[in-house]
Amino acid sequence: MNVILREDIAGVGRRGDIVAVADGHARNYLFPRGLALVATDGAVNQANAMRRARDLRTAADRASAQTVAEALTSRSFTVKAKAGNEGRLFGSVTTADIVSALAAQAGVTLDRKTIVAQPIRTTGSHTALVRLHADVECTVKLSVVAG
Repeated sequence: MNVILREDIAGVGRRGDIVAVADGHARNYLFPRGLALVATDGAVNQANAMRRARDLRTAADRASAQTVAEALTSRSFTVKAKAGNEGRLFGSVTTADIVSALAAQAGVTLDRKTIVAQPIRTTGSHTALVRLHADVECTVKLSVVAG
């Protein structure tokens, strides 16, 4: 049976996709939960419109993420933290600290979950990976100073 998915379903497809599933799966699982519709001619046209909108939104998100990535990779950011005499920090620099430094110095507002880095425990130069989009990643240079 051909159905149009109303939500992303792991192992089946993404929202707006027209997929062939077993009759029992559609009748017993997808339809009662409101996850799919029968693929009629009108519904297929609506699904095509949903897919086009999703593709345009994804392309716009990717382009804006690429712009932010270019802005972040071109500079180095300074993070101040309390440190001892030997350069070891009292505590660590976390992803939340990195996000606040990026917001203050570059004007870029990110979620702390987009940054992939281990807690930084020493002063000096470090790098952190920033995942802005599924297809766009960049590396940010950090300079941790005692302050």
